[in-house]
Amino acid sequence: MMVCYAMLGYSIMGADPIVLSFYDSIIRQSDVDILEGPHWLTDNLIGFYFEYLSNVAYKDETRLLFIGPEVTQCLKVSRCQELGVFLDPLQVEKRTFVFLPVNDCTQVESPGGSHWSLLVFCKNEDSFFHFDSSSGSNYGQAKQLASKLSKFLSASEAGVFIQADTLQQKNGYDCGIHVLCNVDLIAEYCAKHNRVEGCGLVKHTEVLNKRIEVLNLIFHLKEEMENEAANPDISKKNVGALLSKKTPGAAGPSK
Repeated sequence: MMVCYAMLGYSIMGADPIVLSFYDSIIRQSDVDILEGPHWLTDNLIGFYFEYLSNVAYKDETRLLFIGPEVTQCLKVSRCQELGVFLDPLQVEKRTFVFLPVNDCTQVESPGGSHWSLLVFCKNEDSFFHFDSSSGSNYGQAKQLASKLSKFLSASEAGVFIQADTLQQKNGYDCGIHVLCNVDLIAEYCAKHNRVEGCGLVKHTEVLNKRIEVLNLIFHLKEEMENEAANPDISKKNVGALLSKKTPGAAGPSK
């Protein structure tokens, strides 16, 4: 998702300090600024959140696979016979649910686009569910990706494509926030009920609160990392236990 960083006060050569390094994600001050203002979410922020879901919130839930924006884009633009290069290392054949953030970018070389939606595959239902907060905007992109992935994920090689009921956004910049809210809702529902059908709708209040929730998550993780660095006696196992605690307001299965 393209954002004009000059509008945020950063030039290409300007300083943009790192706020958090988390698994394969690096959150910079510009990402924090995006969350604090009415801006589109970037691939980087959505990728970070999917990393958090994979490595903390649902790290013990092997049925769920969260594929980040970069790999999703590679899947979109790759030929069917090349999909295994990206999916085999993820052991996708062992997963029941696959979550993919979809944007409308058609460029092979670079991220971008102007709209995000969420595609979810359920092996039990042999179906792809598309959750789009601007109904129909990403239909073509999601349908094309689902058709391609069917040959790899679906037992019938022809998984059903369902345009799911989805809370609609009220502005032109919160599509990424809706993706995060939808993935929270659906992942928790899947973990409990082992299906996608019947997951319900995100509440508007959840969308309104999501930016501050993600900001709180970033600074919570930053604090834990700094505490670990300042206390070398804390083992990696203990740090992992700290991060596994559900951050107040953050995603994860209900206890």
